[in-house]
Amino acid sequence: MRAGWIGLWRWVAWGGIGLSLYAGWLTVDDIRDRASSERDISAACDRLVSGAEVMDLQGGMVRATAGDDELRLDPREPFGSCAIYKVPGPGKTTSLFTLVVRGSGSSKPLNWIGDDVRLEPFSGGDDSDGSDEPDVTAVADRRPESRPVGDGTLGWYGNWYTTIRAECGPGSSATAPKLLNVTARADYENVSAADRDRLARIARSAAEELTDRIGCQTQLPALPDHRLTPVPSALRPAQAADGSCNWFARHIKAQGQGRLPDRALAVPARRTNPIESCLLAVSPDQVRRIAGGLKDDEHDYARSALTHSPWWLRTVSYFGAEARTVGYDVIGGEDKIIKTGTAGHASGAWWASSICGGKPALHTLSSSYTYDGVLGSQRLSALFRAYVADITKQRGCTHVTYPDAKEFRIP
Repeated sequence: MRAGWIGLWRWVAWGGIGLSLYAGWLTVDDIRDRASSERDISAACDRLVSGAEVMDLQGGMVRATAGDDELRLDPREPFGSCAIYKVPGPGKTTSLFTLVVRGSGSSKPLNWIGDDVRLEPFSGGDDSDGSDEPDVTAVADRRPESRPVGDGTLGWYGNWYTTIRAECGPGSSATAPKLLNVTARADYENVSAADRDRLARIARSAAEELTDRIGCQTQLPALPDHRLTPVPSALRPAQAADGSCNWFARHIKAQGQGRLPDRALAVPARRTNPIESCLLAVSPDQVRRIAGGLKDDEHDYARSALTHSPWWLRTVSYFGAEARTVGYDVIGGEDKIIKTGTAGHASGAWWASSICGGKPALHTLSSSYTYDGVLGSQRLSALFRAYVADITKQRGCTHVTYPDAKEFRIP
């Protein structure tokens, strides 16, 4: 009997040792796979990112792989991206991370205005099933307004990305662009606060490496020493708007609500912001009020605004180097970059120019499809002039150039 127990314990002991060896082998294998993944990530992103930092996203992982398109930057025109995928199991991949590098001087704008679908802040709803209409402008669920990183000169961020900007100053190489944008983006849902901060570190580190590599003379500010707070996406009543939308609250108080938006989403207003935006939108109740005064052939616009084609406006001002990279999409043609010092209208957007602190600025108003016709030329012109007058006063700008009255005529 005793011999039997001894034999059993020996088998248990040997089994434990075997399991320990197997677990140790798995651990070594995991370490090897993670190290290999880190090297692949760095290579795919042209050695601009730390593979370890990317692998620590989404709680950390053992294996990741790069997409087919690797980032290979041309210093004369840095423009490209790399995509990284998480590997949760054999034959399985899920989107994880993308690094995007964009430089000025190319044919494509860095900053877009107008009614292009890529700029839509709201996803809209679907009324095909006959259910109750959703509140499609309550939350900017597709494209919330980004917040400045620090004082704004370093860049901006959203809940799932950070964009670091770098201006290449005097002494830069002849091939360096005037402006660089480096974006680190998480490609999964529910990005944590820790990952939001990690994305900011990845983006800034990549921008620092890139500027050194291409001879861009710049001094990137440090990241703020506090966590990047969540970016709000819920709109508030326009009458109580603050920050970058405060001008609109004052405008409707003085001029009345009329057909103007009754919701707003602002960002902190700072004189150092190279880009400053304000999103305005029309609630379902306001759509119904406006619909009562529309012509019969315009009622379809109001019905669409309650579901798949919400009414919104966005004002954005661009200062300094950012003003030289603003453009819009041309249907059936090449993208157009707006020349500073001009004023005009195209692709559902209006722009005015000024000089702020000795540097060019562009002040823009974009309208969703059909809403500009609902507002009409007089309301649009008055609204845009109120915005431009306010932002140029706040920034101490001069040489303000407005679009001609004919630019506000709606076909």
